[in-house]
Amino acid sequence: MSDWLISLEGTEAGHTLALCLAVFAAFLHAVMGALQKGRFDPWTSRGAIDASYFVISVPLALFVVPWPEPHMWPIFALCAGVHLVYKIFQGMAYMRGAYTVVYPVVRGTGPLFTVIGAWLLFAETFTPVQWLGVGVLLAGIYGLAVYNLRTIRVARETLPAALGLAVMTGIFVALYTTIDAYGIRATANPFTFIVWLFLVDGICIPIYALWRWRRMALRPEPGALMARGVLGAVVAYMSFGSIMLATRLDKVGEAAVLRETSTVFAALIGWLVLRETVGPRRIALMTLIAAGAVIVEFGG
Repeated sequence: MSDWLISLEGTEAGHTLALCLAVFAAFLHAVMGALQKGRFDPWTSRGAIDASYFVISVPLALFVVPWPEPHMWPIFALCAGVHLVYKIFQGMAYMRGAYTVVYPVVRGTGPLFTVIGAWLLFAETFTPVQWLGVGVLLAGIYGLAVYNLRTIRVARETLPAALGLAVMTGIFVALYTTIDAYGIRATANPFTFIVWLFLVDGICIPIYALWRWRRMALRPEPGALMARGVLGAVVAYMSFGSIMLATRLDKVGEAAVLRETSTVFAALIGWLVLRETVGPRRIALMTLIAAGAVIVEFGG
């Protein structure tokens, strides 16, 4: 399968597949965020997810995918470090702010810096029409965040800190997206990068999560927590794998922008699953986000 994927790089078929993978990753990323923000403590949820995909990765790394080339180890170390800082900022933001406020700010900050990073690292450029699409998408995302900020009634005293942490999280989203795109292009087999990154990425947070869980007055039931962890691990594998393959097949910046339609999916999940209110204004803003993504895709 890896040979077939590599053969699509730089082709029209590869571009179409990258588009589909980026949108699929957007939906799954919103699901992933909701799983971490749901009824369990965000740190223990994240720990259960990371521990689960570490366990999944061990046999895949040892017996399925090719062994990484020697030059990949420093890249894995850098990627894992950036992912860890991203998770720390994300967990701190989720502890202080509502999901429908924090998530749009994170996702709105990410694509702008990713496009800049892709220009610096991969010499990718956007047309004026595509930059217009980025502007429309960001206007919708930040408009959604501002609307949620004005209407939210819970934990308002911690919202300024949550928003600052959300911006920092978004910056690290852009950083890990760009570095990961470099990593998946630096190895012969893209699945080697995906599996081994999950392996090294799944070590640190579960240790802290276990320490935190043991000190809780009301501990989440381990079975339910790990069930969510396994589900989250499967979603993470598909989401991250999809966006990474998209960045190998086509432009990093375009894939990153298309992934930010996850904000639309996140708002729908917040409404349908987390029982957060969605009104006509938020629907209009979500439409703006989708329109921006369409402009970016067809403005190239």
